[in-house]
Amino acid sequence: MADNILVKVDNVSKHFHTAGGVVKAVNNVSFEIAKGETVGLVGESGCGKSTLGRTLMGIYQPTEGKIYFNNEEINIKKAKDRYKYAKKAQMIFQDPYASLNPRMTVGSIISEGMEIHNMYTPEKRKERVGELLDLVGLNKEYANRFPHEFSGGQRQRIGIARALAIEPEFLICDEPISALDVSIQSQIINLLIDLQKRLGLTYLFIAHDLDIVRYISDRIVVMYLGHVVEIGESNEVYSNALHPYSQALLSAVPIPDPELEREKKRIILEGDIPSPINLPKGCPFAGRCHYAKPECSESMPELKEVSAGHFVACHNINK
Repeated sequence: MADNILVKVDNVSKHFHTAGGVVKAVNNVSFEIAKGETVGLVGESGCGKSTLGRTLMGIYQPTEGKIYFNNEEINIKKAKDRYKYAKKAQMIFQDPYASLNPRMTVGSIISEGMEIHNMYTPEKRKERVGELLDLVGLNKEYANRFPHEFSGGQRQRIGIARALAIEPEFLICDEPISALDVSIQSQIINLLIDLQKRLGLTYLFIAHDLDIVRYISDRIVVMYLGHVVEIGESNEVYSNALHPYSQALLSAVPIPDPELEREKKRIILEGDIPSPINLPKGCPFAGRCHYAKPECSESMPELKEVSAGHFVACHNINK
């Protein structure tokens, strides 16, 4: 593995056993995240984005595949390894209302990780809480208040401070702005960008807002029904998306210019999304693809590099 690669995802799958069968939420996903990089993970609801993020965090144990961090394989089956990994990787959750314990003060929420990992003295933890609140743009006096006393944007800042408390290198941002007002979203995004520059953080940014992903991400990973269909630099994917699903996603992004928006051709996907319990034999997108051919329903296309740093899984492109 290259020295600058912080996280490597190697053929990771995550399946859930239910009464109706096995839900194949994530299937043979592979990609890398370099140190200091932001990788955006996009796809429609139900494609497996959050499941993948929680698997990389260690909340879920992968059904298959391996996860590497700083060239070391992470074995979350072992409590000792999971404990060690948690100090290096943290998560910012989607819902700032549900992710904070309403019975704990802000100071206790932020310092909890420091206590678990035996970091600092009690006096130093209290001082550190104040520093973290200041870092995320909140008053130090808020440490004695409870989560219900804050707005959604303020709560998300508290969640970010909690994630930073044990000084991780890697943050998994699971749709951190989707539950916030539009006026607050840009503030949180700019805060994350500023923190990355100041602290040298690495992000996996999960979202469905493609404009936001383009703004914050260096590279983009596109998922469809648990599979990665395209990977590339942010500007390259937005200007030259090659997979039909990526093209359809991007065609739905609004254009600020009214005239251009009226002239834009929207790609409307038809057909039903296959069940993750009964995935088709070939490409999972074949039933909705305008360019599908018999081969697409027979075999799964491999993710191949079609130009420098641009990978696509499509039979119509990989030849």
